[in-house]
Amino acid sequence: MPRRAPAILLVVGFTVLLGWYAIYTQRVIAELRREASRSGLMSARVFRALSDPSEGASTAALLDLAQHIREIGVPVIVTDPHGVPRDTANLPFAARLDSPQMRDYVSELDAQNPPVIEPAVGIVHFGNTPLVRGLRVIPVLQGILLAFLIAFGVFTLRTRAHADREKVWAGMARESAHQLGTPLSSLSGWLELLRERAPGGPAAAVLDHMQSDLDRLDRVAHRFERIGRPSRAQPVEAGELVERVAAYFRARVPSLAHTVTITTQRAEGNLQVEGDAVLLEWAVEALAKNAIDALAGRGGHVCLSAEPVPEGGVRLRVADDGPGVARELRKDVFRPGFSTKARGWGIGLSLARRIVEDNHGGRLVLVPADRGATFDIILP
Repeated sequence: MPRRAPAILLVVGFTVLLGWYAIYTQRVIAELRREASRSGLMSARVFRALSDPSEGASTAALLDLAQHIREIGVPVIVTDPHGVPRDTANLPFAARLDSPQMRDYVSELDAQNPPVIEPAVGIVHFGNTPLVRGLRVIPVLQGILLAFLIAFGVFTLRTRAHADREKVWAGMARESAHQLGTPLSSLSGWLELLRERAPGGPAAAVLDHMQSDLDRLDRVAHRFERIGRPSRAQPVEAGELVERVAAYFRARVPSLAHTVTITTQRAEGNLQVEGDAVLLEWAVEALAKNAIDALAGRGGHVCLSAEPVPEGGVRLRVADDGPGVARELRKDVFRPGFSTKARGWGIGLSLARRIVEDNHGGRLVLVPADRGATFDIILP
């Protein structure tokens, strides 16, 4: 949807609401004028009948009043003192006077207005005019529409603010990657110089580790450059991705006290997906790092696996046997800024979900488990 489309829809919605309100108000005014005219005419007929001494004038006036009542549209049922219907007017249905439907409608009319008891006539049960019914329903509909428009306006403002924050965050990430480029290039040059001066010996192994970490920093910098840009669509072998992430962390987890063991499982079948290998590896690393941090100070096991799913696609799973996630916190684990660690920033899981769902159209879910925490990445 274009950037200005929500604002345009909001303006159109308020315009329609105001137009509807103006038209309905004019219709109410016109109807009130017609009812005032009928009331005046009925009063004139009554006074004329009262002043006419001729025989039958009163009966003619009553018949005239009954006709005007029918014209107004007020539903009326006249019953005897025992509640048996005797006459009707303006009912929304056709039924016999002694039918159950007629008796039920008497109760409905009494709920709208108290009945009028006339000893010479009976009990008059009457409802509301179409105008009154409209005045009770239409404002409710208008209120619902107004509430919807207000909610839509608030949602639009929040969405736009969120988009602006995302844009600033992506810009800062790319700028950080750009700023890292110069010192990384300089460090690479210094490493080459050290290799020339110490071509062999114990220092060579240290330089190899330094080069590995330097390459790692370079990949991280390139990852930040990809934030906010469209993801690449290229073949990615999920099994190899899992093995690569596991191999990286195996060399960096505790192996003496509180040992953390990292294993992988690759199912048979097609494990290839379309996506951005750099971003997907970043998402899996974030989940693996989260699992390893959960085992800090206690040791345990982390398993990274890849397998095809029956409905098509591939599932990448990162599972650990640590303390798991408390039930009351499960709904917040993907919220940016949420962290159960004292020094955590709370961006790892939210970033992983953004990569999986926004960039690749997949799903990242926290799977219920008897022990530890299990995260599934499901890619189409």
